Amino acid sequence: MADYHFVYKDVEGASTQWDDIQRKLGNLPPKSPPFKPPPFTPAEDEDSSKPKDKAWIDKKSAEELEEIEDDCDEDPLLEDYRKKRLVEMQAAAKVAKFGCVIPISGSDFVREVSQAPPDVWVIVLLYKDGYADCRVLLQCLEELASKYPATKFVKIISTDCIHNYPDRNLPTLLVYNNSAVKANYIGIHSFGRRCTPESVALVLCQSDPVLNDGHGGEKQSREAVLDGVRKRFLEKVVAEHENDDGSDSE
Repeated sequence: MADYHFVYKDVEGASTQWDDIQRKLGNLPPKSPPFKPPPFTPAEDEDSSKPKDKAWIDKKSAEELEEIEDDCDEDPLLEDYRKKRLVEMQAAAKVAKFGCVIPISGSDFVREVSQAPPDVWVIVLLYKDGYADCRVLLQCLEELASKYPATKFVKIISTDCIHNYPDRNLPTLLVYNNSAVKANYIGIHSFGRRCTPESVALVLCQSDPVLNDGHGGEKQSREAVLDGVRKRFLEKVVAEHENDDGSDSE
């Protein structure tokens, strides 16, 4: 009997001399070609392939706009637009101080309300869960907080703020500025027969420019704020009227 010596190779997928003989005799299928990985091609820089125009800049964050200064140096108009967008975004970030009704506890009151910066007006809602009037006023304040993000709105359980505060006075609004109470409103009827964000805004600004959207500088006049409130009210009325007309025509 023939003495066959098998030679094993250390390469994965390699065969023995015996397999090679069998393939020559047609007893085994041809050996598959060795695997070759595709040639490496560096991934294309997606950002570098896009045209550098205003639309390209508009998609950048403030941090990215600071980093791409060199990319715009060759185009003065593009560089000017980059600087303008950066200023706009930084200003918007500065304005958006609050933007919602912040829940606080009794231990937070001094820090969040009494010690607020002198240029910040603070609206404090004293409330309790389960009271319909509190829920209505809170909804109004949430809408105002989003429209006037430079004014601080907070809410606190009434008895956490004032021990044994009577429930019959709920909801109550306290208006603070520069560590002092500037106004207080007890009960939802303080804001008219129908409590809406607009009616609350008008009452809050009766004597001071309490509401601040952050776009009119630090010293907004009361008249300017009221004009803004009235404008928003008219826009809302028109929009609701248009929606009603659209639904009726369907």
